[in-house]
Amino acid sequence: MGCVGPLSERLNLLGHLAKIPSVKKLEGQTRRRLEAQARVIKALAHPTRLFLIEELCKEERCVCDLAEMVGSDISTVSKHLSLLRQAGIVQDDKRGKKVFYRLRMSCALDFTSCANAILEETSRRRLEAIAS
Repeated sequence: MGCVGPLSERLNLLGHLAKIPSVKKLEGQTRRRLEAQARVIKALAHPTRLFLIEELCKEERCVCDLAEMVGSDISTVSKHLSLLRQAGIVQDDKRGKKVFYRLRMSCALDFTSCANAILEETSRRRLEAIAS
């Protein structure tokens, strides 16, 4: 005997399933939109880049200052900033030999706030589990 009883019940179930609306598929415009969103999230998905956007939220900074703050060479920090610029999160301004960056999209900080909320909730649940 299968999951559903008599033949009439199985046919009734099949008729009901035929009325269920089609499921949205990951293709076309939906796929392109989600791929674009993933590129932005990937640009944020590095501790150095998160640090950079936190600092650029406060004020614009020269690459040389950011490199010193991060503790890396200018070329490494420039690569991180380039990824953030390509994702549309920061913008640059060349002034003579120096390049200054500022946060273009402050909503990028919403992402970090959300990540912090998730981490806090996860920690709270773990502590509750240990306590009980």
